[in-house]
Amino acid sequence: MKSRVTAQDIADELGLSRNTVSKAFNGTGSISTETKERILKKAIELGYKQYAYMDSKPLNDQISKAKEIALLTCSMPNTSHFGFNLLSTFEAVISKSGYRLAMYMVREDDINAMNLPINFNPDTISGLVCIEMFSESYNQLICNLGLPTLFIDTCVINPSSPLKADILLMESYNSVYSITKTLIDNNYLKIGFLGDKNHCLSFYERWLGYKNALIDYNLSYSEDFCILDKDSAPYSESDWLCKRIKGLQQLPQAFICSNDYQAINAIKAIKRLGLSVPEDILIIGFDDSPESKIIEPHLTTVHIPNSEMGAIAANQLLYRIQAPESPFSTIHVQTQIKKRSSSGSVLFSEE
Repeated sequence: MKSRVTAQDIADELGLSRNTVSKAFNGTGSISTETKERILKKAIELGYKQYAYMDSKPLNDQISKAKEIALLTCSMPNTSHFGFNLLSTFEAVISKSGYRLAMYMVREDDINAMNLPINFNPDTISGLVCIEMFSESYNQLICNLGLPTLFIDTCVINPSSPLKADILLMESYNSVYSITKTLIDNNYLKIGFLGDKNHCLSFYERWLGYKNALIDYNLSYSEDFCILDKDSAPYSESDWLCKRIKGLQQLPQAFICSNDYQAINAIKAIKRLGLSVPEDILIIGFDDSPESKIIEPHLTTVHIPNSEMGAIAANQLLYRIQAPESPFSTIHVQTQIKKRSSSGSVLFSEE
């Protein structure tokens, strides 16, 4: 088996030029998001773990000069996920400090058995960054390794057993609280939440912002307007979501969704039921994904500064490596509401 992987190998596998592969990794030139995603997936598949040095030098020659920061993930972010650009910036920042980024996929079997990923050796790693890691028990296992660790979003945390790690989050509570308040001010009093509030900490904070805004403005919180099934439910299946919406005691005037993915699923289901967005119901997402600008109507959402979060994540983990005894931090990065046509004439503050 070939032990050294080059950018040319990735290009040959995909039928692309090495120049195209280099541009994709460096974030330069005009390359479609689909092509960039294909290149990233193939790089991971072939074991090309370094994203910064895109010449044709073999991987093993490059990594011998760099220290390792390990990325643990249950699901590698695609181009629609806020983490895609975040990780690109993260890698660029750590590479300037002499670190390389190594990817380790955590499988469901690993979580169930509480095993570390194959080929993961804590003794060779300077720090850990975790994304799409939402099992509390497994996250505690990671923290118990005693390595400098940063979670980019995480599980809903039990206050009695906090994670011994830094946590980086997009600001969720205040933005959704503001959205809910603005809807109430515009006489939208029947507001539902769509998505598993316990899927991750950011979803929980969005749901909490929604719920507390209702209570603070003298509206009772009722799950009669909500679809809160666990994330294992088939939200992407139109038949299932149509049935869940039809099964609500009353159709809400607006759905605030846990993310853009769920909001787009909701728009499709609403249309299939013969209803219109925003005429019959307003739909609001979170993430500002590329698809939010394509779906009709265009989706009102909350923008996450992905690249800036990547730089903050890198700097925080580099600081933790240098100062492992300093108090752990939970950092929220400011987000911004993006008004589009799925929320009708309601105007939101975009501060």
